[in-house]
Amino acid sequence: MTRDICVVVPTIREYECVRAYAENAREHGFDLDRLHFVLVTEDFCETDAMARMLDEEGLSGEVFDGSARERWYREQGIAEYEHVVPAASHAETSFGLLYLWAGDFEYGVFIDDDTLPHPDCDFFGRHLRNLAFEGEVTSVRSDERWGNVLYQNADEHGLYPRGYPYSAMDETVETETAYVNDVVASQGLWTNVPDLDAVRILMDGDLQGQARTRLDADDYGEDFVASEGQYLTVCSMNLAFRREVVPAFYQLPMDDNPWDVGRFDDIWSGV
Repeated sequence: MTRDICVVVPTIREYECVRAYAENAREHGFDLDRLHFVLVTEDFCETDAMARMLDEEGLSGEVFDGSARERWYREQGIAEYEHVVPAASHAETSFGLLYLWAGDFEYGVFIDDDTLPHPDCDFFGRHLRNLAFEGEVTSVRSDERWGNVLYQNADEHGLYPRGYPYSAMDETVETETAYVNDVVASQGLWTNVPDLDAVRILMDGDLQGQARTRLDADDYGEDFVASEGQYLTVCSMNLAFRREVVPAFYQLPMDDNPWDVGRFDDIWSGV
């Protein structure tokens, strides 16, 4: 099988999560030979241990700290543009997009290092089936032109994901059945701690900075797509996409301000 999927994992913490995703692929019969892992990290991190982990798991992959990224930029003849991918922020995920493009991979997968796959869910297989899907599916729209990806149980938990505009809250949701045959991105959701912004965490939060509300699989119903002309928040924690939409997921440098704060770089990609 051709190695056609580039799995990008930005990490300065729990890089061992890769073992769980590899085990999930084995358990569900997904061909690991299709996967190439790119760990995007920093010079102060355990790069040797990361490389050993890939070897121990029998995974194809590379580890890129800041120095390795600089060398890669020079080898590709694009060193003058390396500043467009910030270091030491989640936006360094964009290095994986460049690597994917240069390597002619057909698909990309983003994984955050503080996530784990559900054992009973075929993580990679489900994403790839979503991207290949042709048929009828629920299509969602609202009068605000924004869809809440947590809408299916919103009457109970009242949550909106990080990145959802405050002005578009209290929207009226409409659903219909639509035929689709051109899926370019598969956005996975997650259970336990929901991904909320700072204001909503304060409203529904604890002293550790996490929402008190917890989500489980029952909070998510059937798959759905955004209707034409509608926006969805897209998070790069659990995302698969086709090569053709790589530019949509570039994460802009967001720290060009007096405080050098850039903690919302992964929210607005593609908008």
